[in-house]
Amino acid sequence: MDKTNLAEGSKDFLGWLSEWYASLQPITLAEAIDEPPRTALCTVDMLNGFCYEGTLASPRAAACVQPIANLFQRAYARGVRNFVSIQEWHSEHAEEFKAYGAHCVRGTREAELVPELASLRFIRDVEVVRKNSLHTIVETTMEQWLENHSLVDTFIVTGVCTDLCTYDLALDLKLRGNARDIPRRVIVPANCVNTYDLPVDPAKQIGALPHDGDLAHAYFLYMMALNKIEVVKEIE
Repeated sequence: MDKTNLAEGSKDFLGWLSEWYASLQPITLAEAIDEPPRTALCTVDMLNGFCYEGTLASPRAAACVQPIANLFQRAYARGVRNFVSIQEWHSEHAEEFKAYGAHCVRGTREAELVPELASLRFIRDVEVVRKNSLHTIVETTMEQWLENHSLVDTFIVTGVCTDLCTYDLALDLKLRGNARDIPRRVIVPANCVNTYDLPVDPAKQIGALPHDGDLAHAYFLYMMALNKIEVVKEIE
């Protein structure tokens, strides 16, 4: 069999992946947050430029906004006070634009937090971490925030994109704990993350690489689970 024929060679795995994704189970807020002072809720790139306007805005990302806003409110009511919003804040000639085009340039509307989160009554208590690349921790203030909050051992990760910045954050948090032999719980609710979709034909027309949103979303949730990140359907 031609091993380069992924559609045929990976058919059994893709069938299994579909079943695995469909079988994700919810957990309750109490199960996710058993010790509020030791829990942090993080969101990545919930910005106008990914949800509502600009070349990278997507209804798939916008669909995460209300579930994330609701989760923030419920977590706050439960006693969580460790909130982090990691946000792209690109320079005008960011290197990343070579891969994804210009987006979320610092000081523009695209780089602003979506109104649903910006209007939270406790928004001033949310730590803002700005980044100039996909990486959520390298060359950002997140490194220092983690050192300053060393007692936090449960992280709930939300935002976009599942296979890019969100995956980067969830895996980095988990692996930092592993490297220090520290038990660390990282939870990713599938209804609070998503990624963009760019079908093959439109991608060819603009000279870009295609990106299957459904497959990338499910596969990278699986990659998180493979690394013992707790992937759940939602936090009820």
